[in-house]
Amino acid sequence: MPQTSGAIRKLRADKRKTEINVRTKKALKLAVSKFRKQRTAKNLIAVYAMADRAAKSKVIKRGKADRIKSRMAAGLLRK
Repeated sequence: MPQTSGAIRKLRADKRKTEINVRTKKALKLAVSKFRKQRTAKNLIAVYAMADRAAKSKVIKRGKADRIKSRMAAGLLRK
């Protein structure tokens, strides 16, 4: 356990940030799986939004977001 007051505050902040990051990552996975089940332009837009949001908050890297968006767009063309 952390001893100093700063370390205790950091632990609290890390718990909050971890919860937010997990929620963001889960929402992205849900959007991707929803798109894979039903390949529509509306679902593709949702994937783009979630991927960009996750990359902006640095939950995933920019390149991974681009790769996800590229593969989903190719999937829309294949149908």
